[in-house]
Amino acid sequence: MDILSLLLVFPVITALGILVAKKDKVVRWTALSGSIVQLFLAIGITAYYVSLRNAGETGQMLLESSYEWFAPLQIYFSAAVDGISLVMILMTAMVVVAGILVSWKIGKQVKEFFFLILLLSLSAYGFFISTNLFVMFFFLELAVIPKYLLIGVWGSGRKDYSAMKLALMLMFGSALVFIGILGLFYFTGAQTWDFQEIAKMHIPIETQRILYILLFTGFGVFTAMFPFHTWAPDGHSSAPTAASMFLAGISMKLGGYGCLRVATYLLPDAAQELSWIFIITASIAIIYGAFATMMQKDLKYMNAYSSVSHCGFVILGIAMLTKAAVTGAVMQMVSHGIMTALFFASIGMIYDRAHTRQADELGGMLKQMPFIGSAFIISGLCSLGLPGFSGFVSEMTVFVGSWERTGVFYRVATILACASIVVTAVYILRAVGFAIWGTVTNKEYLKFKDATWSERSAAVLLTLGILIIGLAPFLFIHLIDADTTSIVSRFIAVVGK
Repeated sequence: MDILSLLLVFPVITALGILVAKKDKVVRWTALSGSIVQLFLAIGITAYYVSLRNAGETGQMLLESSYEWFAPLQIYFSAAVDGISLVMILMTAMVVVAGILVSWKIGKQVKEFFFLILLLSLSAYGFFISTNLFVMFFFLELAVIPKYLLIGVWGSGRKDYSAMKLALMLMFGSALVFIGILGLFYFTGAQTWDFQEIAKMHIPIETQRILYILLFTGFGVFTAMFPFHTWAPDGHSSAPTAASMFLAGISMKLGGYGCLRVATYLLPDAAQELSWIFIITASIAIIYGAFATMMQKDLKYMNAYSSVSHCGFVILGIAMLTKAAVTGAVMQMVSHGIMTALFFASIGMIYDRAHTRQADELGGMLKQMPFIGSAFIISGLCSLGLPGFSGFVSEMTVFVGSWERTGVFYRVATILACASIVVTAVYILRAVGFAIWGTVTNKEYLKFKDATWSERSAAVLLTLGILIIGLAPFLFIHLIDADTTSIVSRFIAVVGK
């Protein structure tokens, strides 16, 4: 068995172990143990990949393997990784461990809950390692099922409405993606779904235009691209904490990865010609999301709209087509995945104790719960782009890369994106002021206890990820540099450095 297949085998084994476990305690420890194994496996695969590169391996993607699935339609389970897919896998593994730790005290249908969490991780790993477009689509669709059930069964508020809206919107995006990859498949004469092989073929610009719009829009729905973002605030607000961490931290990154790996990489001529469309939608999302966040009082809605704004930086970086911008987009995907997971985790910890997410009903949380309050502040400072945290290096890289595109249109889009930082600072500092600083507004809050061992472990793990990217971004850039160069080099004209 090849090493990448283990990323799928361990979640399956863990999920089966959860199903046969008799006690809730055993279920929790099985889920945690399996997720920790996945994290160490992801780290081991990354170390092995780096050693191969240092030894002189120059292939575009390494650790390749292929197993026949349905040969008449050229469907093979083909797996391989490069630096970009590896950083996504590492982010997924971290969020999975943290999500399980934060959900340690869940008491409703424990076995089913953790089973769905493992199913989500399986779908994410499968999506990031697949090189066969049909298999990628399979894992993309597989992720929708646990999202729907986690919100519909364990959610709160208008959970039925939110779960249905999320499923319908994502199915719409899936339909666009499927039409797009079918177009790619039949253009090759129904010979291959492998995107490495498709990338070697010349696709007429007329065909590229249609497929690019379909694929970028379809994957964009998953990353909450404006105007298809409305599922995200409702979905996040109704989802249980771990599901919110997964939706924003991992699932929205499936869309960003697809926009880059499939739409932009395979259709470079159309990307260069039509990317201005998505620069506009990204700029609107960044500004609109920031101002919409500023109007929110519910902490979960605040983080959800903030995610729409931050994922706009991902779309902007990809659509700018310069090396620095694409590098920043990948960094932003990972940074936002970890940061927003910590943000939702800290909000969930506060809600579990105060039973409210309204910022103006809270207050004095730092004094009563210094660890939880500190986690909230750290995620907020990362969100507003404070130097030393991952949000700063990722957003600054997007800005620098975007500014490399000459022309009034691109410069205006870059300036608008930069201006959103001010709005972000306003809503983050205001939320911290209402919920964390100040005096206790309710005497019942004086009885609250600080974070448990599992909550502390989750917060420390995610904070570590934020600091590593923020303080040592060269490690991240070194891992993905060759791959971003390979993507940008496919464009007809050199638009960046």
